[in-house]
Amino acid sequence: QVQLVESGGGLVQAGGSLRLSCAASGRTFSSYAMGWFRQAPGKEREFVAAISWSGGSTYYADSVKGRFTISRDNAKNTVYLQMNSLKPEDTAVYYCHTYYGLDYWGQGTQVTVSS
Repeated sequence: QVQLVESGGGLVQAGGSLRLSCAASGRTFSSYAMGWFRQAPGKEREFVAAISWSGGSTYYADSVKGRFTISRDNAKNTVYLQMNSLKPEDTAVYYCHTYYGLDYWGQGTQVTVSS
C-alpha cells in the first residue's frame, strides 16, 4: 500500500515560482519511479514530469521543459516539483503519481497562476 500526500500549491502571479512536495508512505519509496500530472478545468489529466527511482533520470512534458524541475529525497520519502516562470496555462490541480503493481495517486494540490 502506498499513500501520497501533496502540498505546496497556491496562488501566484505569472512569472512567479512554487515548489510542490509529495510525501509518500511505505518503506520501499526508493524502489519506484515517481511522477507529477496535472488536470486543468475541462481538460484531461496530463503528464508533467517523472523521475527514476534513483533520481538519475528525469522526464518532462515539452510544455514545462526548462521551467520545471523534478527531484526526490529518498531519505525523506519525498518528491518535489520546482516550478519557475509560471504561466496562466499552468493553472491546474497537480497530482503525484507512482506505479507499484497498481496506480497510486495523491489527492491533488491546486496551483493557480494569475496574469
